[in-house]
Amino acid sequence: MGVLKIYLDKATNLKDKDTIGKSDPYIKFSMEQDNLLKDKDYGDMKSTTKKNDLNPVYGEVFHFNIPSLKNMVLTVKVMDDDIVSDDKMGKCKIKLEKLGLSERPMEVKEKVHNRLIGKDSYVHLQLSYTE
Repeated sequence: MGVLKIYLDKATNLKDKDTIGKSDPYIKFSMEQDNLLKDKDYGDMKSTTKKNDLNPVYGEVFHFNIPSLKNMVLTVKVMDDDIVSDDKMGKCKIKLEKLGLSERPMEVKEKVHNRLIGKDSYVHLQLSYTE
């Protein structure tokens, strides 16, 4: 088994989903192996919630135990914490096998929301993998 280490640095230019005040974003990570016949789930992890912040800084670390990087997909969802139900603010999927990860952290900036007007939303990560 290997370990994927995710350093969640920040998210930028998030779209406000609240009508009163600003959104309260958190990041949800899901890991799965995208196999031909049956996908295998390796769990979910969630960051802290940042109140009223569209450019939240996290500085949090997450670890996933995975057998290898082969066919591994990290899904990153940016969510708005609400009382009734949480709203999706953005999402991206990262194919880990294609990144050439090693023990040395690699900076990854992924677009989570496309905007027609204004700046796109991004999540900023550092990823590393040790066997």
